[in-house]
Amino acid sequence: MPCNSTAPAGVHVAPSVRSDRNAGAGDPSSSSSSSQSEAPKGKQRRTTVPERPDLPINLWSIMKNCIGKELSKIPMPVNFSEPISVLQRVTEDLEYADLLETGSKLSTLEQMCYVAAYAASNYSTTCHRTNKPFNPLLGETFEFDRMEDLGWRSVTEQVSHHPPAAAHHAEGRGWLMYQDFTMTSRFRGKYLSVIPIGFTHVVFPSTNSHFSYRKITTTVHNIIVGKLWIDNHGEMEITNHTTNEKCVLKFIPYSYFSREQPRKVYGIVRDSEGIPKYVVQGTWDKSIDMLKVASWNGNHDKPKVEVDETSLKRIWTAHPLPKGAEKMHNFTKFTIELNEPEDGVAPTDSRLRPDQRLMENGEWDEANKKKLEIEEKQRIVRRRREAEKELAMKRGDKYEEYEPTWFTRVQDESNGALIHQYKGGYWESKERHDWSKCPDIF
Repeated sequence: MPCNSTAPAGVHVAPSVRSDRNAGAGDPSSSSSSSQSEAPKGKQRRTTVPERPDLPINLWSIMKNCIGKELSKIPMPVNFSEPISVLQRVTEDLEYADLLETGSKLSTLEQMCYVAAYAASNYSTTCHRTNKPFNPLLGETFEFDRMEDLGWRSVTEQVSHHPPAAAHHAEGRGWLMYQDFTMTSRFRGKYLSVIPIGFTHVVFPSTNSHFSYRKITTTVHNIIVGKLWIDNHGEMEITNHTTNEKCVLKFIPYSYFSREQPRKVYGIVRDSEGIPKYVVQGTWDKSIDMLKVASWNGNHDKPKVEVDETSLKRIWTAHPLPKGAEKMHNFTKFTIELNEPEDGVAPTDSRLRPDQRLMENGEWDEANKKKLEIEEKQRIVRRRREAEKELAMKRGDKYEEYEPTWFTRVQDESNGALIHQYKGGYWESKERHDWSKCPDIF
């Protein structure tokens, strides 16, 4: 199951796709998805990270006592990690944020196609990456300001420790994106499944469109024997809460006996009356196309559609991995930039986490020692808060629960779920060089 294989994406690819894509280069409705490769203006960013040491380790010797446990509660040495945090991994969703900028200029049904392509693109690197990111500490943050070159900026904060939860807010030219990221996970011996909880929201002020969707399940296979490989599978329902237009995007699970193309993604975009208008198809590791629906069978429960092949448009193509990526954690060019040291960030920023930095530099023994120190510091703080809470309850006093620094918990108007909403102030604090609100976590 090689990633970025040369097999065609979807049910049919017209021979004229390449020429159509080149011809539409100046068309605002076309998406090049190549913002990383066009040498954007702005600061010069690093293009490599230190090579990962080739150190053998017995995975089973550690995992055999963890069957049935939550992934977040399994103590893992840095040997199984990649040198980015979960907050940076969540921010990595924005590698193809140019899809959202393009979508902001289109009709609501076309916007749905681009949101679907963006949602699929979030998984494009997972087949290369079998190591886990660092679990953030409570109060840890990560900012990524790419307004100057890519037209967007993002801030993420770890807002809960048990259960682990991160809140993410990003804004760009013509769009707004926010999400709560938490998950459940179970290790079953042969495989490990990660089930995300919470919604991702995309808002386009130009059309007042508000989209939301839940992420799908990711499963890591061959935990005990064989080479690790990852599959993403499930159904993702994307809803435009403004127009009631919907798309059910299906991530087809891999099966040795199936004739389906590996990593296939297929979805039908329907208008507010449930009539199919577009088909979105491709693979989550390579590319996504959109096509107009020419006709359908009229069955709302099990629609079968015929597409207009001449309308096929490639709207997303995955960036190739940089040279030598297999020695650099299989990071993309964008991911390499995430943990680059940067001046002026909050003292809680993931870039400043010492064990993660030691691990990136190949100093794994020191990183494991520092990781234990940091985690013990966090446990001491948690035990103190638990003791204070218990004492307050005995006295009948009100106890102030932990409050995130940059986010506040509210009820989402679109679906009634509780979410963490960005309350502002981060970028203003950065301008003033005032980080007095930040806790001491490292």
